[in-house]
Amino acid sequence: MKTIYLIRHCAATGQAPGAELSELGRQQAKDLAIFFEDKEIDHVISSPYIRAQHSIEPTALSKNLSLQIDDRLSERTLSTSDLPDWLDLLEQTFSDFDLTLTGGESSREATVRALEVVIEAPDNTALVTHGNLMSLILKHFDESIGFHEWKSLSNPDVYRISIEKDGGVLERLWK
Repeated sequence: MKTIYLIRHCAATGQAPGAELSELGRQQAKDLAIFFEDKEIDHVISSPYIRAQHSIEPTALSKNLSLQIDDRLSERTLSTSDLPDWLDLLEQTFSDFDLTLTGGESSREATVRALEVVIEAPDNTALVTHGNLMSLILKHFDESIGFHEWKSLSNPDVYRISIEKDGGVLERLWK
């Protein structure tokens, strides 16, 4: 069995790749380090987005681990166009995995790239990503995960995925 901790970044000042953590997010990052004190983590892999890296840095430092960056954990691009109805379109992508909007990637494409990291990651790895991509990874292991579960994710959020030959078991740890 392999254990993966899937983490959504802490509260941030915006959605751009360079957006920093907010004051609340900086405190949440410290809280994450305390949360992970008694959990075995041997590797830390993060999205290249600043808010993801800064969310896990206190944990990596406390465990004396280096932070590996993997572009495949970047947030999914829904579209490069301004979409006033983006929320309705996002909801559709949970039922139509091949729906691709202008300049964006489908749910299937985003899931495939993210799962590569999950599969390649060694046991006891913390993966830090973003809400939409996180929900797609979770959906791979539990088909009942969808748009409403995405909406209920918190910043931060933590799931443990216990991966075995025939699939994985999800457990939401952050309450």
